[in-house]
Amino acid sequence: MPAREDMPSTIARSPKKAQDTYVKAHDSAVEQYGEGERAHRTAFSAVKHSFEKVGDRWEPKAKKGPSDAKAAGGRDTKAETAGGVDANASKAHLMDLAKRLDISGRSRMTKPELVEAIQKANDSSTRKARRK
Repeated sequence: MPAREDMPSTIARSPKKAQDTYVKAHDSAVEQYGEGERAHRTAFSAVKHSFEKVGDRWEPKAKKGPSDAKAAGGRDTKAETAGGVDANASKAHLMDLAKRLDISGRSRMTKPELVEAIQKANDSSTRKARRK
């Protein structure tokens, strides 16, 4: 199965359900759009609907749904993506994630600042995991 072979490392380090979601959405998108970037974006969109990026992997979200303004607005929206961070989650949830990721200064951050800090911490964790 091509989707399993080309699976992004963050998905490969994630629970089986996230991997299965990615593969199923990718294979369906390939049938509809053909192989390529659009199929991968579609698969990531499906993952982001039920999972959020925490560190170097994806974890199940408490509530399914769009994770940011880009996901809610669709492909043609000008909104920015939050890179897998569930920007629609409560500030308390984001604070908990920031604590798990050991983000300093989190208690003084606004919700958008927390989303950005978590995204940076996730990117850093992913870079470290890929070097191993």
